[in-house]
Amino acid sequence: MGSGVQQHQATPLTQGEVLPLPSDSQAEGLKPQTRSVVNSLLSGALAGALAKTAVAPLDRTKIIFQVSSARFSAKEAYRLIYRTYLKDGFLSLWRGNSATMVRVIPYAAIQFCAHEQYKRLLGGYFGYQGKALPPVPRLLAGSMAGTTAAMLTYPLDMVRARMAVTPKEMYSNIIHVFVRISREEGLKTLYRGFTPTILGVVPYAGLSFFTYETLKKMHAERSGRPQPYSYERLVFGACAGLLGQSASYPLDVVRRRMQTAGVTGHTYGTILGTMRDIVAEEGVVRGLYKGLSMNWVKGPIAVGISFTTFDMTQILLKKLYQLRYNNR
Repeated sequence: MGSGVQQHQATPLTQGEVLPLPSDSQAEGLKPQTRSVVNSLLSGALAGALAKTAVAPLDRTKIIFQVSSARFSAKEAYRLIYRTYLKDGFLSLWRGNSATMVRVIPYAAIQFCAHEQYKRLLGGYFGYQGKALPPVPRLLAGSMAGTTAAMLTYPLDMVRARMAVTPKEMYSNIIHVFVRISREEGLKTLYRGFTPTILGVVPYAGLSFFTYETLKKMHAERSGRPQPYSYERLVFGACAGLLGQSASYPLDVVRRRMQTAGVTGHTYGTILGTMRDIVAEEGVVRGLYKGLSMNWVKGPIAVGISFTTFDMTQILLKKLYQLRYNNR
């Protein structure tokens, strides 16, 4: 997630503006639009990798609580992390992170790139080409970007969830997860939980991108600076992550329960059925919002790092291109 805006001049666009369509005459090396896509993919991949690695121990702990009926508390979460460290060592806190990277790198790359392209397309459609998008298209661009990325990378999310909640003896590596799930539970299992994932991604990605873009736009208007400082980007990203994840959290719990049903002994068939079972067994708050307080810690950190890394990498790649171009 993020909104680093592409541009083909040395001076950055005003925050929130939409990339203009390139003219046919613009071409040296990569065409500007192709270069924009490549830069977005690279920046998004790096942003996703750094953000998820930074919060991997907290993310793994959250998933373990989400898929169990154990009561969540900050003290119990700390105890789980500490017991895991004592039993399996420090690096075990990042178990499943390789699967996370296999999913997150393409997911983040696709999402950030798609967001930039949807902003450009919606700007042209609504007559705001080269200008900041109004609120509704801004929200729509984020939701569409998240949906596109989720649809293309979902099986990797399933694999990552399985590796996070199982002992390392059960699945030796990512390929092993795919093979065992396909052989023992069927290929359809790789898409179990897909519907709640999409339903959750729409508000999550939409609100996250919308909030971040809006805060940067307001900052540019009030400060007179087209680009915020790095620490300001982190704060804007943290706010975006807090709102986005809070809005979609119950569906995240449902998604995790459905994804891990094959190894937890439960049978979850539908979204509403899963919600009913969770509420009946654990209650609304303790069930559907289990681990949300941990998400309020890790979510803003991860999203803040992700947005900031994307923007700063975009700026760096743009400067490197300009430096190379000027030295010709």
